Amino acid sequence: MEKLRTVDDWAAYYRHEFGLSATERGGFVMLPITSRACVVHLPTERAKAVRELLESRDIRVPMLARQIRWSFLAYPDRRPDPEVIEMLQRIDIDIPGIGSAVMLPTGLGRWNREGCNWVVPPERDGLLPPLSSVINAALLAGGAVE
Repeated sequence: MEKLRTVDDWAAYYRHEFGLSATERGGFVMLPITSRACVVHLPTERAKAVRELLESRDIRVPMLARQIRWSFLAYPDRRPDPEVIEMLQRIDIDIPGIGSAVMLPTGLGRWNREGCNWVVPPERDGLLPPLSSVINAALLAGGAVE
């Protein structure tokens, strides 16, 4: 870990250790949204409820925290129907499309220059949970936090 000094070092670390297709872009480590990795952005309080629900089902999801939103990493097993996307948008949940990217931190601790940290870091050789599991939990937890 102490050898990770540059953004390129961190991108290589995420690729090697966690199988994430991280790249350097604009001086930051970015995870492109592809057919193999996606992200779900939720308001912090709702994200906490979703996290609890997923943990109660023994579903481990890598999660990033920012000031007002958390980002859950997932495997895009299928794209939600337009009606589901509309429901998610009404409760302030966003699923960026392919071609987007999410910034990853250059550190595993709480404080780093990107202003985000891992709530639950990825696991070595860990598989991302299916997007459908995260969406189902977000919809089920949706009524709990308004």
